[in-house]
Amino acid sequence: MRGGAVRGAAAALVLLAAPPAAAEGVAAARFAAPTDRYDHAVLGDAIEWGALEIVTETGRRLTLTLPRTRVFEDLAPRRADIDGDGDDEVFVVETDLDRGARLSVYDAAGLVAATPFIGRRHRWLAPVGAADLDGDGTVEIAYVDRPHLAAILRVWRYRDGALHEVAASPGLTNHRLGQAVIQGGIARCADGPAIVTADAAWRRVIVTTLRRGHLSPRDTGPYTGPDSLAPDQAC
Repeated sequence: MRGGAVRGAAAALVLLAAPPAAAEGVAAARFAAPTDRYDHAVLGDAIEWGALEIVTETGRRLTLTLPRTRVFEDLAPRRADIDGDGDDEVFVVETDLDRGARLSVYDAAGLVAATPFIGRRHRWLAPVGAADLDGDGTVEIAYVDRPHLAAILRVWRYRDGALHEVAASPGLTNHRLGQAVIQGGIARCADGPAIVTADAAWRRVIVTTLRRGHLSPRDTGPYTGPDSLAPDQAC
C-alpha cells in the first residue's frame, strides 16, 4: 500500500443502512475495494480504488461503488463544506479509464458535482485542498491539472448545482510522478488562506493567493524538499 499523505457518472450508491436524510453531512470517509483495473500507477503502484465508504453525522454507513470503467485515483478522501449548506461533503480524484481524471464532490446521497474529465487516458490531477480562499464566504477547491505535464493550478467554486472554474495559473506543481504523497497544501495565514506549491521545475516554493478572481503567485524561496512546502511554514 502507499504511504506519504495517507493513501487510505455512473456510480451505484449501495446503502448499508437506512437511506440518509437529504441534509445529512459526511463525518468520515475512506476508499475501499482495491483494484488493478487501471494501469497508470501515478501514485507509485498498480492499486487504485473501486468504492468510497462514507459515515454520516448520524452514524449511517454507506458505500458508493464505481462502475468498472472508473476508479478513485487518489490518496484519501477530503472533507469540506463545498456547497455552503453547513454539512461536509467529500471531494476526491475520480478517473475514467479512457477520459482521465476529474475532481468529484460526493455526499451521502451521491454525486453533488464534478469538474470535466481531463479528456485523455493517463491524465491526472493532484488536489491541493479546499478553503474560502478569497474571503467571500464561499469555499473554493484547488488542484493542479496534470502536475507532471501541464502544471496548471486551477481553482473551482460550487454555484447553482455545479462546479465553475474561478481562476488558473500555469507553471505550478505539487506532485512528482510515482510518489505516494502530494506536497504542499493550503496555508492558514493571518491575512487569509494561501496555496502552497512548487514551481514546475521543482526549484522554488510558490505561495499563491486568490483575490477578486485572480491568482497571484509569490516566490518565497528555494525548494529543498517536501518540508519546504509544509503549509504551516508558508506564512
